[in-house]
Amino acid sequence: MTLSHANPNAYTRAHWAKSDRDDPVHIHLLEHHLADVGACMEALLSQRTIRGRLARAAGRADIDEATTARLAAFAALHDIGKVNMGFQTQIWQAEDWQGARRPRGWGRGHTRDIVPVIMGEDRKTEGWFFDALGFEELLEWDADDGETTCGLFVATLSHHGEPLNLEGGRQRNSSMWRAYGGLDPKACVERIGRLARVWFPAAFAPDAPPLPSAPAFQHMFLGLCTLADWLGSDENFFPFQGAPQDDYIATARSRAKRVVREIGLDISDQRAGFGGAPSFQSLFELNTPNSIQQAASDAPLDEPLVVVESETGSGKTEAALWRFARMYADELVDGMYFALPTRAAAVQIHGRVNRFAERMFIAADAPKPVLAVPGYIRFGDIKGERELQPYKVWWDDHATDHRRWAAESAKRFLAAQIAVGTIDQAMLAALKVRHSHMRAACLARNLLVVDEVHASDAYMRRILEALLDAHIGAGGYALLMSATLGSDARHRLLTRSPMAAMDAPSIDDAVKAAYPSVATAVDGIRPAGENDRRKQVQMEALPAMQDFDRTAQRALQAARAGAKTLVIRNTVRNAIETQQALERAAGDDAGRLFACNGTPTLHHGRFAAPDRHMLDAEVEALLGKDTPANGCVVVGTQTLEQSLDIDADVLITDLCPADVLLQRIGRLHRHSCRARPDGYRQARCIVLTPSNGDLSPLLSRSVNGLGTVYKDIRILESTRRLIHENPEWRIPEMNRSLVERATHPTALEAIVVELGDDWRIHANNVEGELIADTMTASSVVMRRDKTFYGDNQDVIFGSMEERIRTRLGDEGIEVEFQPSPKSPFDASVSTEKLTIPAHLLRGQIADAANEEPLEPITDDAGFRFSINGANFRYDRLGLRRLG
Repeated sequence: MTLSHANPNAYTRAHWAKSDRDDPVHIHLLEHHLADVGACMEALLSQRTIRGRLARAAGRADIDEATTARLAAFAALHDIGKVNMGFQTQIWQAEDWQGARRPRGWGRGHTRDIVPVIMGEDRKTEGWFFDALGFEELLEWDADDGETTCGLFVATLSHHGEPLNLEGGRQRNSSMWRAYGGLDPKACVERIGRLARVWFPAAFAPDAPPLPSAPAFQHMFLGLCTLADWLGSDENFFPFQGAPQDDYIATARSRAKRVVREIGLDISDQRAGFGGAPSFQSLFELNTPNSIQQAASDAPLDEPLVVVESETGSGKTEAALWRFARMYADELVDGMYFALPTRAAAVQIHGRVNRFAERMFIAADAPKPVLAVPGYIRFGDIKGERELQPYKVWWDDHATDHRRWAAESAKRFLAAQIAVGTIDQAMLAALKVRHSHMRAACLARNLLVVDEVHASDAYMRRILEALLDAHIGAGGYALLMSATLGSDARHRLLTRSPMAAMDAPSIDDAVKAAYPSVATAVDGIRPAGENDRRKQVQMEALPAMQDFDRTAQRALQAARAGAKTLVIRNTVRNAIETQQALERAAGDDAGRLFACNGTPTLHHGRFAAPDRHMLDAEVEALLGKDTPANGCVVVGTQTLEQSLDIDADVLITDLCPADVLLQRIGRLHRHSCRARPDGYRQARCIVLTPSNGDLSPLLSRSVNGLGTVYKDIRILESTRRLIHENPEWRIPEMNRSLVERATHPTALEAIVVELGDDWRIHANNVEGELIADTMTASSVVMRRDKTFYGDNQDVIFGSMEERIRTRLGDEGIEVEFQPSPKSPFDASVSTEKLTIPAHLLRGQIADAANEEPLEPITDDAGFRFSINGANFRYDRLGLRRLG
């Protein structure tokens, strides 16, 4: 209908839920929006996998028709709080008030404002609100052993991304709930109560069973309710309608089915056209699967959690993808989220998963993998750019494909059928951060693949355990992959039991465990057989960790002998100093140093996305499988050990834990077809250690950032000893023994007993920090065993989201520049945006998040900029904080 500002009584005709930002009188009726969201919940629960996951969370075999109707009815009540006058009058113009003032204490929201009502503390609504809604009947649905609760109703009202705090909002003025200016909240609530009975009659059948009472069911329902609200609020599918329509529920149902189908949540047509899982050969253009790929495929497909361990470069990615193809064919999962440790790794794997999806789904409507990395908008190979208008994205191909919906917001990444992204995006589904419930509900239908799982970080491991608990508890499936996972970590992840540490394998049993292997909680560790990728690595300890000139000379010596030389430092700072030492020493051999478009540089994570793409391509061109044999040096950080398909003749690396070192060694002699120069026909690894080989100074202070990167010096000491005791490492034969003897608690205790009091103090500090990290992580994971009603403080998020995201590794903030400076490697490429890592901002993330573009100060080599008094420089060496 058309509303006139000249006639405030026009607002008495209907309550609104949505209004146009530019034209407030263009509205969508409240009753229509409630019907939209209820219909979306109904459409979501018509999807076999989604319904099955919700049933599993409820502890039931399935969700029956009456339960579906009741959940849809609850979802339709999600915005019932919008009947209050504080919300309704916020679109009124000055003339609508006719000289009156907006009453003091009136809020503009609809969730916190309803807390006094549902807690029975608002005298103005006492006696009419619940009666008008018919709430007593709804409470009988939500019963626990005959005792009624409000858990699902509170979950419904929590649809804005976080659980409703029942202790908050009580200061609101109760006059908002009285009739005012011709609008009558009570009459609107009565009408909605009557409409709900018309929309979902099965919900009100007298013989329908009570709704499940499990808290995990409430949490899953909240995630689906939030998703239904996001879908039902999309104007592309639910255009505003301001005039009442008696049969609007039929329109809402038709639109809901369409949106669920077109954004890719309803895959029934896709499944109908799917001809079965293609062969391994056709998926990967390989003749036959190797042993680890076959073993991963042979593990029972309905096993909830599988752990695959095999050496770097053995084809674990293909193993995961092939397993997914077979699970999809058996209708165990709808899709897949492939989680990587870094943005760069995710970008690399995304291309491979794109090619895989094209081969797996032959039909024209094949799903295109979303790149789930904040700052990127990518659907398959198609790129998007965010427009100035809120929530609008411009796509390169100008096509309309609503399956891109999930790619257009980080909060929606996990709704994609296939996505490749960072592990933190998956972990956000387990944490007390906004929209975690929606993330978890979306993820539940898909196979969760986590690559490069390590044991070194107790905080991240605890969050991963919580994620697996939630995902598997809802009937989901997960596959964890690692080149070097210690027995203690593997045991904890498989059991996720508080007593896991008590019954972990002894060091003798751990060393004897098969490798490569596939492990499950039921069957334990099963040998996968060797992959015919044996290599012998000559190990050498070089006491030059702080001697950058000596390190540079050793790298140049190898390059001059024709060796492709890879130098990996633990920190960006050390990598830059190594690069600068190389440039000073290179002389006539400067051409042997890594360069991007002729500009000498190095490889690490602090480059703008376009520059990082160029660097990745240049590194693979120089150290790739089929590159010409010529000596060169590439310097970088851990980014060189993840996802890039590179092959070096010699590796120079900082001392690091044995599991990480084996990951780096995976970049040595990766391809057997490559010709090797004299002196380097056997793989060589040179490990940089402190000048006298003594690590004890690291117990109390950081040297070159080593102590801040790897906190447990006991592991570094045991790794150093393994290098001296074993001048030749046979891979993969020794992998299990090397990792266990460097990381197992028994091995670490032996180090302490031998080296004395300072090491005991260090061990106690490390153990204390591990306990503190575990406790901190436990305090920020979502308690899915707690209900939303009553004393619900265990599920309230509070104000710690920024701290959680920073600790998780969410990579700081993204800043934009205006005008856009040029790339140091290609003048035709602009550095429009740059991510500032959280630790460089030193706790100033909230203050640094500025919507206004920054103005760079450019020079011939790069540019400078400032954020809150902190000065930064960006050039061929990447981003650095000055001073």
